[in-house]
Formats: sequence, structure tokens, C-alpha cells
Amino acid sequence: MKFSTPATTNPIDQMKVLGRPFDRIDGPAKTTGTAPYAYEQHEAAPNAAYGHVVGAGIAKGRITSIKLDEARRAPGVIAVISADNAGALGKGKFNTARLLAGPDIQHYHQAIALVVAETFEQARAAANLVKVTYAKEKGAYDLAKVKGSATEPKGENADTKVGDFERAYAGAPVRLDATYRTPDQSHAMMEPHASIASWEGEQLTVWTANQMIDWTRGDLARTLGIPKENVRLVSPYIGGGFGGKLFLRSEALLAALGARAAKRPVKVALSRPLMINNTTHRPATIQRIRIGATRDGKISAIGHESWSGDLAGGQPETAVMQTRLLYAGAHRMTKMRLAVLDLPEGNAMRAPGEAPGLMALEIAMDEMADKLKIDPVTFRILNDTKVDPEKPSRPFSQRRLIDCLRSGADKFGWKERSAEPGKKREGRWLIGMGVASAFRNNLVMKSGARIRLDGKGVVTVETDMTDIGTGSYTVIAQTAAEMMGVTIDKVVVRLGDSRFPVSAGSGGQWGANSSTAGVYAACMKMREAVAQKLGMDPAEAQFAGGAVSAGGKSVPLAQAAQGGELVAEDAMEYGDLDKKFQQSTFGAHFVEVAVDAVTGETRVRRMLAVCAAGRILNPKSARSQVIGAMTMGLGAALMEELVVDTRTGFFVNHDLAGYEVPVHADVPHQEVVFLDETDPMSSPMKAKGVGELGICGVAAAIANAVYNATGVRVRDYPLTLDKLLEKMPAMS
Repeated sequence: MKFSTPATTNPIDQMKVLGRPFDRIDGPAKTTGTAPYAYEQHEAAPNAAYGHVVGAGIAKGRITSIKLDEARRAPGVIAVISADNAGALGKGKFNTARLLAGPDIQHYHQAIALVVAETFEQARAAANLVKVTYAKEKGAYDLAKVKGSATEPKGENADTKVGDFERAYAGAPVRLDATYRTPDQSHAMMEPHASIASWEGEQLTVWTANQMIDWTRGDLARTLGIPKENVRLVSPYIGGGFGGKLFLRSEALLAALGARAAKRPVKVALSRPLMINNTTHRPATIQRIRIGATRDGKISAIGHESWSGDLAGGQPETAVMQTRLLYAGAHRMTKMRLAVLDLPEGNAMRAPGEAPGLMALEIAMDEMADKLKIDPVTFRILNDTKVDPEKPSRPFSQRRLIDCLRSGADKFGWKERSAEPGKKREGRWLIGMGVASAFRNNLVMKSGARIRLDGKGVVTVETDMTDIGTGSYTVIAQTAAEMMGVTIDKVVVRLGDSRFPVSAGSGGQWGANSSTAGVYAACMKMREAVAQKLGMDPAEAQFAGGAVSAGGKSVPLAQAAQGGELVAEDAMEYGDLDKKFQQSTFGAHFVEVAVDAVTGETRVRRMLAVCAAGRILNPKSARSQVIGAMTMGLGAALMEELVVDTRTGFFVNHDLAGYEVPVHADVPHQEVVFLDETDPMSSPMKAKGVGELGICGVAAAIANAVYNATGVRVRDYPLTLDKLLEKMPAMS
């Protein structure tokens, strides 16, 4: 099914089940510990052996010798895999060639061997007996030092220019030129990268923690050099991903190689240091922002340049993308530059591009408002735009940024904010408020589903969509219930299996909108099949209360399947919608902080997010997504940083003891408001994504609140107390 125009009669608009705050239907299984995660598929893969990954001890160079004999002789060892005996490995679409290294080493902890043994302890002990010698090479580990060698990416990441930025900026009566830095960050999800692999002849099954089933299935087949149809991936439950499980990673490939060598199932889970130094992370950025404005606050020139690094052949952190779309300004420029760094791969982490980009842009907007002596909310409203500033002929399908800012300011009590920084105190605590706009593009992906109807009136949905803790099971069940006119307890949802139709997968905040649109398409086909089976006109048939009605008669839905199960399958495609409309989501974040005037300790007291993100399919699960994203934004503002040892090229704080993330005691009162909105241009669901919008702008809102509290402007994240202390106002 192709979606190109709004449906005139859309059964999803009944809103009897959809749009209601249903509890997560996977909740009981997860809270009772009965949901089988990848590493726990004991019954599906009995008698599994254990694999332990050996990571490279250097960041750049070559293996000159690797001695495996002592490990092979260790108790319980079944097989030892290295590049020497793994066989030829192909290259997938997503950098799979580097998942097993040898002899060349590209980054620290790059996998160089897998030891398979009867028990985990035996595998780990034997892995310590692998003897490796290296020839080290000088690597590049410091973005600031290699910034000058960075190059312009191609394609959509190339430079953009509208008007004459340099001339307009030079001539602007009020100007800002500031540089901001964001650090490397880790996904730090609870569940590790974990997989179990099992071969039956030429058929490979991998139970894995992965967000994108079809991507990973294809890459695993290409890497192993086997037909894609010979590979099955199963991932029904995922304990968090945030982009870190989008792609095939070393543990899944090595589990497959280990199982082939051991001739039995093999399970592999990465330790936390290997997760951080062996997989992907959000790369650091250096960002320069220049804004020129008239004295009455209208932006005349805006330029955003960003530098980031990655392994050779990698991609930049797209931190300038929101600046191309968020604010008006006749003269514009964006540039990204990519340097080669010999650190672990930089790649997608929740809201890649916009999350770190807004960490800089939204401080810059506050700094500019301060220069202009204009309220920060008012300044943002003054510079709103209803069209794509780089392509004025392309309107936004929906754009309610002003509504988010105004309603948020009213609800948060913004008028109580002191316009002069450092003036509001409660004893030794300095109190401040901050604001930031939230922006994230609304991406849509082709997504398919299969619907089954049995003789009891039970509707079963099958799609390879994944649930990474986002509520996919529930919103898909709600969609099917709405479309087929049944209660949600009459719907069974089966996810995360490559035998099911290919879905959008979980990423880019496209998952809920796209996957439910695929379910919508399959349900439309099922409705037609049911009506025809019951001798009704499909155009007139109404599905409600577990029955189908048309032409004055009503028949139980189950009756259509009395002669045997009915099956329907379809997918939703989007044509050229993205060329006709700019589809984005918008929001506003408001934060209040208290900063200890003596120690510089910062405490976030309360947070408000106002979101305009199309139809909200389930307010309860959507709120959960947004408050989780707000919490990640708090971490990005105040504590999260992967510290690079620039001498040896690895992340020093590569565990959850050293890499700080917010805990319950750090998280204040959080409130989320969803504007009543539908976007018929987005999909038949009229929904958009929201899970990544919630992090966009949060860190900047906190930084702006800290400035309002203290008068200290920090442009280098995270805002640790050492960056505040020397400039704090004196206690009176």
C-alpha cells in the first residue's frame, strides 16, 4: 500500500482503542522476569557453550604474533577462533569488515579472538591465556589536534549556503561568534550486546539484541558469505539500545563463527568495557556558531560549523542539521568536517545530529537573546519560520514551535524568572530557569506486517519490528484492535523474528509511526478479505464490537474464519512525500536548577517538556519515552563523558562505575505535555516520532538555567562544578 494523500474515511480515526493510555502488554513478562532476552534463550538453544571475546590491547598497529595453543589446551575449551582460522569474511553495508581484526588493528578492544568453552568461567580463564604481540603505530585520538585535517563529507552532509552569510554577518549590528564542545558519549544501555548462535546444517539462527532485524540479517549473511534466506534472526525483547544495537556487532558474528566451529550453540555477551570500546558511541564535536541579528531581534545571518571524528571511511556527527531548518534568517551557512580518529566507531546514539547540535545551538540562541536584551522565549518566537529556510517552496506539514514555547512558558511560570543572572537565591542556593527549543525530523520507513484471524476472533500480528523498551507491542496491538473492531485482549502481537514481514525497525524515532502504518495497511487488506468472505461490500463494512456490519446485517468477526484461518499481508510505502513537505517534530524544554554558591553543585529541580509530535498513539508509553529522553539529556548536561586517553587511544571510564549516568536521586519532577495534534501528511496514523524529540534541547536548557542562576556561561559539556567554581558570584 502506498500512502500519498490523506485518507477521506480513515478507520483509525475512530480512536476507541488508539490514543488511550494502555499499560504495556509486555510489562508483566518483563517485571516477572519471564521475558526471554537474547542471552536467556535456554530452551530454544539447549546445551549452549560459552564464548569470550578477546579484545586488542592497542588502538592502532598490527598483530605480529598471536599464540592460541595454551588457550586451546585449557580446561573445557572447545574452540578458539581468530582471523587466521575464521575463513574469508565479506563486507556488509555497515562496517562489518572490522568486527574481527587481524593482523591490522584499527581501534582499542577491537575483537581479535573468541574462546569457546563449556562454561563462561572456563572461556574467560582461557581467553587470558591468548598471547598477543603487537607492532604499535602512532594514532590520532584527540579531535582538537586533528581538526585542521578534517575534510568535507559528500552528499547530504556537504556544505549548504543560502544568500551571502559572510557579508550579512559582518554587517549585522548585533553578532555572536562562539565555540562549543560536546564529548564522546556512551549508550550505556542496561542489557549488554548479547547473542546465541546455532547451526542446523546450512541454516543459521541467531537470537540477538538488535534493533533492526533485516539490516542485521543481511549484513550477517554478507559477512559470512551465505544466502540471506539461510539466516534467521530472533529478537523479541531488547533491554535498551538507543542506537547502539542498530547494526551487526562483533558478538553476533563471533557467536555464529564459534557455533560453526564448536558444532553446537554458542552464546556470547560483551563485557561492559568491550561494549564501550568495541562497539559504537556518540562522537565528540567542536561547533562554531555565528549569529547576526538586527537590534529588534530578527536573525539576518546564521552559520553553524561542526567538526567530528571517526575511523577511516566513517561518517560525521550531523550536528548542523537542525540549524538548516529551525530558525529563519535570509543568509545561512552550514558546514561539517570529518577527521580520521583511531577511536572506536562513532555512530548513531539517540537523536544523532540534533542532540549534540542543539546542545550548542540553543545555548547560542540564549547568548544572542542576552546580547539583544530580549527574553529567550520571545527571541525564539520572533525567528520562527513556516517554510524550510533553505528551500522556501517546501512548507512544513505541521509546525507548532510557537505553541510549544508559549504554552510551556505559561505552565512553567517563566514570568517568575529573573532576567538578570545570579540574582535569585534560596540561602546558599542560586536559582535559575532555562529554556530550549526541541527539534527532530520526522522520518518514515517502509514497513510491513502480516495479520491472522482465527475462528475465535483472535487477531494475530506478525512483523519483524522490535521493542527496545519503547512500547511497540502495545501500540501495534492498539492499532490492530482499532482497525479490526476488537478489544485489545483479542490481539496477539509477535515481533522480532526475521521470518515475519520486514518492518521499519526501531531507530530514528520512526518506529512507532512507521510500524503501525504497516499494521494499518495489513489490516486494511484483512478487512477487505473478511468483508468478501462474509458477502459484504468492503467499502461499506464497519468493524466494531467484535462484529462486521454492512447492508443492515451484523456478523461476528470470528465467523469469517470458521472455514479456516484468514491471512493478509501488506506494507506501507511513502512515495515522494518528503519532497513535497518538510516533516519535523517540535517541542520546548523548560528547566529550573539550583546551584550551590560555595561548591558549584548543580541540582535540577524540575523539568517540563511540551511536544508537538502528531497523534500520540499511547500517552502513557509516549510520556515514558519523553521522560527517559529528558533524563538522558540531564546526564548529557551534567555528567556524561567518555574520557579519552589521548596517549594510548581508549575510553578510560569504560564501565558503569566510571561512566556516570543519572540515577533516581538525580532526577527531579518531570512533566510532559503533548499538544493535541494530528499530521495527515505523515502517515495514515497521523502520528510522528517522539522518543528522540524528548532529548533534543534538554542539555542546553539546563546549561541556560545554570547561566541564569550563576551568570557563568559554560560552552564545554558536561557542566561539571570545576567549570563553574572560579567564576561563581561571591556570597553576600
